[in-house]
Amino acid sequence: MKAIIQRVTQASVTVGGEQISSIGRGICVLLGISLEDTHKELEHMVRKILNLRVFEDESGKHWSKSVMDKQYEVLCVSQFTLQCILKGNKPDYHMAMPAEQAESFYNNFLEQLKKAYKPELIKDGKFGAYMQVNIQNDGPVTIELESPAATTDPKQLAKLEKQQQRKEKTRTKAPSESSRERNAPRNKEDPSASSGAEGDVSSEREP
Repeated sequence: MKAIIQRVTQASVTVGGEQISSIGRGICVLLGISLEDTHKELEHMVRKILNLRVFEDESGKHWSKSVMDKQYEVLCVSQFTLQCILKGNKPDYHMAMPAEQAESFYNNFLEQLKKAYKPELIKDGKFGAYMQVNIQNDGPVTIELESPAATTDPKQLAKLEKQQQRKEKTRTKAPSESSRERNAPRNKEDPSASSGAEGDVSSEREP
């Protein structure tokens, strides 16, 4: 799980020309959920976000107070593009948790934030929607957080990516397709031949 934390004087989310959420002073959290994230990573991230000391204290000492210490607001926005892996210059998002699973996971993340802090001070965008996020960064202060269990080994990342690609391809195949049809060689001039883009979710999801 990855999160980009920005200290803000104000932030808001607009969908379809309508502002659906806004905060004053506090932090804006862009959250990217990966395939391998579990409740353990969720709890770790909630704890880190709420206790991150990005504010000054009453005497002006920097990096002394958290958003909870200051009783400021939190705006969360789901951001699957944080799980991007570049293939040349093309972003690929196979390492991001699929939307149908990620929505439930993200909602659970919000609930845990509200339980650990004050529900009325936790705001969010609209999962899966095309959003305009207005962030007035204060400082600027921007900090990247990553759960300790997140995979950084290139070989393991490649393995997980291939597993997800196989799942995507399996979902796109008709259940009645015979093994002969699956194994039959494709004619180069056959217009129905695969373009190699099966299961490529990198172009299917809006940022």
